[in-house]
Amino acid sequence: MKADLSNIKNIIFDLGRVLLNLDFDASIQAFQQLGSNGELLDHKNAYADPAFYQLEIGKISPDEFRATVRKLLNNPNASDTEIDDAWYAMILDIPENRVKKLLELGKNYKVFLFSNTNQIHINKLLPEFKAQHGIDFPSLFDAVYYSHELNDRKPEVSSFNKVISLANVVPAETLFVDDLEKNIIGAQQAGLQTFWLQEGMEMAELF
Repeated sequence: MKADLSNIKNIIFDLGRVLLNLDFDASIQAFQQLGSNGELLDHKNAYADPAFYQLEIGKISPDEFRATVRKLLNNPNASDTEIDDAWYAMILDIPENRVKKLLELGKNYKVFLFSNTNQIHINKLLPEFKAQHGIDFPSLFDAVYYSHELNDRKPEVSSFNKVISLANVVPAETLFVDDLEKNIIGAQQAGLQTFWLQEGMEMAELF
C-alpha cells in the first residue's frame, strides 16, 4: 500500500516502529536483571507506573525518574548508567533504507518528526545514530518535536495542535504517519491527513 501524497506539502513522521526499530521486551528483561520483581515485569502492566509517562512529557527530570525506578526495582544501589542502559535497551536501530527515504522526501516536501520520547533515550540515540550513519539525526528533518520538550504527548489533540502551530503547516496539506491507531485518531481530530503504518508495512516502501 502506498501513501496518498495528493495535495500534500508536509509529512510528519512518528519515530518508534516507523523509523526506529524497537523491542520493548528488551527493557523489561534488562530491568529484571537489575532486580525488579513487580509490575515492571508484568507484560500487561509494563511501564504502568506514572513516572514513565511523566518523564515522557518532561514533568519529572531524568534524576527523578531514576529515583522512582530504584524504588520499583527495590534496588537502591542501581546506578544511573545501569538504569539508563536498561531503559534504553528497547532502542534498536534506524535502517539505512529509511534514512535514504527521508533524504529523498526532503527534496520535495517539508519533513518533520513528532515522537513520544524522553531525554534519556534521545541523549543516547543521537550520538549512536551519527556514529552509524555519519550525519546528525535532526538534519533529516525541517524540525523535530519531542514530547518531553513539548510537555505534551500523542494521542492528545493538544499535542498535535502544538506541532501544527510550531511547524506552521496547514493540516489539510500535512500527512502524519504513525504505527498506533489511537495516535492516528488524535491526528485526524486535529485535522491532519494520516497514514496508519500497520504491522508488516515498511515506511521506506510507502512513497
